[in-house]
Amino acid sequence: MRPLRAAALIGAPTDVGAADRGASMGPEALRVAGIADALRARDLEIHDLGNLNGPPNPWQPPVDGYRHLPQVVRWNELVHESVYGQLREGRLPVLLGGDHCLSIGSISAVARHCRERGQKLRVLWLDAHADFNTSLLSPSGNVHGMPVACLCGFGPRELTSMGGQTPAIAPSWVRQIGIRSVDEGEKRFVHQQGLDVFDMRHIDEMGMRQTLEQALAGMDGDTHLHVSFDVDFLDPEIAPGVGTQVLGGPSYREAQLCMEMIADTRRLASLDVVELNPAFDVRNRTAVLAVDLIESLFGKSTLMRRPAWRRPADLARPQRRSTSGSAL
Repeated sequence: MRPLRAAALIGAPTDVGAADRGASMGPEALRVAGIADALRARDLEIHDLGNLNGPPNPWQPPVDGYRHLPQVVRWNELVHESVYGQLREGRLPVLLGGDHCLSIGSISAVARHCRERGQKLRVLWLDAHADFNTSLLSPSGNVHGMPVACLCGFGPRELTSMGGQTPAIAPSWVRQIGIRSVDEGEKRFVHQQGLDVFDMRHIDEMGMRQTLEQALAGMDGDTHLHVSFDVDFLDPEIAPGVGTQVLGGPSYREAQLCMEMIADTRRLASLDVVELNPAFDVRNRTAVLAVDLIESLFGKSTLMRRPAWRRPADLARPQRRSTSGSAL
């Protein structure tokens, strides 16, 4: 019998980077919704490492364009250390957030791991927001709107140098899907840096299948695929439990297809699940939905036939990309 693939659940209960309180309760909501059992049902050996213990949220105004920067840095240091350690142990890290600023720590750890192994990295950023703000562009100073920019080298040194290299990643490694809310200055900056964005207009026009085909194009057997799943990627009609609701997101079936096509690649090697806010939820409905989608991300499928959209050998074939739409 083939040994089970090992995965580690890492709770990061903080909302220091967010606009609203409550994302700190996200890890426990996901556990209550059965994430461990759902992943065990997908033949994963689950190690729940519990929650990291970082500083509390001081709930203060921005200083020099950043809210709670010392606390954000410390939480990301803890996340980086834990994710990197699990990757070195051969486990697939699943970060349970917490707000999206935590992806600075997780993705910088993944990038560090890939550099050491000589692997390529592809990041799928499933989100309603581009998260490419800086202290000069952000109207709020909330760092959960800045993680992609920080990972690409635009931000305070404490965050951009995490993992031992600045920048941790290149914009060309990122594919953003579901974007529909971008600040004006942020739009210009996204275009300047050439970030690959598949916004909701693109999905409306081309469909989720073609969108994912383009977003996954060019990967091969030596590509580490990281998915950063912000729950506000989903339409708030089906996922109300987030602090920054934006109408017009993917439907349940679109989201399921997205997750199933990612699973079909068999390249998923690390995952963030962030911005789940039980304070805005109804009877843990959003957490249950998130767990359902995560299970699909790891192979649960409604299909009763072999996936026809693409064979694994076709992943390396280049395809045309889209970089703009209504959100930008």
